[in-house]
Amino acid sequence: MSSFVRLNITAEGQTEERFVKQTISNYLGGFNISTDVRNVLTSKDRCKQYRGGLLSYKKAKADIQTWLKHDNAINVFFTTMFDYYALPNDFPGFEDSRKIHDKYERIKFLEKEFAKDISDSRFIPYIQLHEFEALLFSKPKILLNHYFEHDKAVKELINVAKEFSNPELINDNVDTAPSKRIIKLIPEFNKVHIGATLVGEIGIVELKKTCRHFNDWITKLEGLK
Repeated sequence: MSSFVRLNITAEGQTEERFVKQTISNYLGGFNISTDVRNVLTSKDRCKQYRGGLLSYKKAKADIQTWLKHDNAINVFFTTMFDYYALPNDFPGFEDSRKIHDKYERIKFLEKEFAKDISDSRFIPYIQLHEFEALLFSKPKILLNHYFEHDKAVKELINVAKEFSNPELINDNVDTAPSKRIIKLIPEFNKVHIGATLVGEIGIVELKKTCRHFNDWITKLEGLK
């Protein structure tokens, strides 16, 4: 059996961290990839570090580069799981990216600029289009596994998914981003605990079929050696 590759993931928040621990880690284990994850560092004092929330690219960059410096083994790679929705405007290439109409080309451009700015061959940038909850629209019916009393709401969310050729293209307006659409119809929706778990129940294989950019990322990770 070939030796394990290690993968360190910097997650935007608790939802992404939980999804990595519950789902991605197990899936990539089948490809001899051992996964570690932590939230992006937002602040710290003498006693404690505070993690979670992509509020500043400058802080996220410093956190990623610190991890790169401290874990410099040859069999380790690094990646991110950040949302495009509410991406901080100090992100590299942010202003130029807004001139690119095609959302997939825009994300590719931002990830390229991100990789260039981090400047480490072990780093594989990933930005979720438009946010983590878009993955739930791969199979909105999965919400009934927990919110079984919301049959009408789930039917509406299924209809939303049908309006788009791909769940990742559900827009990033403050009122119509994927998570906003779900919360509007299911106010008690818990994105950290329930959202991450339900996306895991959809499964990586199905998510790859329906989410083009997510598929590209996972496929790239599968091939790490």
